[in-house]
Amino acid sequence: MSEDLQTYANGALIAGINLSVQFGSQQVLREINLSVPRGQTLAIIGESGCGKTVLLKTLIGLVRPSSGRVEFDHGDISQLNERALTALRVRYGFVFQSAALFDSMTIGQNVAFPLRQHRSFSPAEIEEIVHERLAEVGLPDSIVEKKPAELSGGMRKRVGLARALVLDPELMLYDEPTTGLDPIMSDVINELILRTRRRYTVTSILVTHDMRTARKVADRVMMLYPLARRGRDESQVLFDGPPSQLERSEDRLVTQFVRGEARDRLMEMRSEGDLAS
Repeated sequence: MSEDLQTYANGALIAGINLSVQFGSQQVLREINLSVPRGQTLAIIGESGCGKTVLLKTLIGLVRPSSGRVEFDHGDISQLNERALTALRVRYGFVFQSAALFDSMTIGQNVAFPLRQHRSFSPAEIEEIVHERLAEVGLPDSIVEKKPAELSGGMRKRVGLARALVLDPELMLYDEPTTGLDPIMSDVINELILRTRRRYTVTSILVTHDMRTARKVADRVMMLYPLARRGRDESQVLFDGPPSQLERSEDRLVTQFVRGEARDRLMEMRSEGDLAS
């Protein structure tokens, strides 16, 4: 690793250095450099297929990089075995796109699951923590005995957030936290993300298509672009900076995505279809 890249990673809670990921013949990420200081909230945006979720999973060891390395708290996690990675992930909280609750468990059992797996608390202590975390995300005690199927999508998302918080994580990761929610419930989730950062002083990384979410909760935004439409010498990262600078970007691909303008993309897709035929 070059001295410049090592300096880039120093001071960060988590960093990806020259990260590349390839599945068979398909390269998804190419030489991504990413450094997230403690306490910062980073939003990763970009159209479908650009590698956002793959990057998120690579940063926590769910996907192994084809080349490059991931550092967490100054330690290289790329070389850790599964047992060591499992122990390290206790320091992470992950909010999945679909909430990923266990359908056969009650809400209380879902939220308590990480505590029972990784802590030695008494049943009374676990119950108290479960109620505290549910209250923090605005959910009443009355849902503790319900099953996930009995809740709305927004409530399941909040249960997922409560479960992610029970171990007091240092790093929170959100995969499309507002997907499938109406505008009001989406903003409720945004407010909870902001409240979580203030209350726990966590470092956060979220993957999102929702520009309102990116602008509201992020200190910094990184935009990725699909490698299939980039030249060999072109960076996959189109933007990396504060949300306030997105609209001022001189890269038309950035402004088109941010404004939701599809005309050029439709023409590109038509051209691709003509070539294919």
